[in-house]
Amino acid sequence: MMVDFFGARWRGQIPLERLFWRDTMLIATAINIASSAAALVLLGLKMPLALVLAVHFAPVPYNVFLTLAVWRTAEKSGGAKASLMMLGSALWLIATVVV
Repeated sequence: MMVDFFGARWRGQIPLERLFWRDTMLIATAINIASSAAALVLLGLKMPLALVLAVHFAPVPYNVFLTLAVWRTAEKSGGAKASLMMLGSALWLIATVVV
């Protein structure tokens, strides 16, 4: 099932709007917020900094994957809307890594 999930997104079989708005902006952002909250809790519990950072940055590979999937799908779609989604996903990735 997970292979289907990732494979469909990588191959551009998921509609661009769903990939961008639902998968990236909604679900992945929620995962990032949960990861950051967990990292803050661990920091408050005085856990090792390496663990705190590992939890905080754990979603980064998934975020990179989604951004690349949006770009691949947008390149197939073409048009101004697809270009804006490419830009939006790149800015979103930068924001999730920095924040």
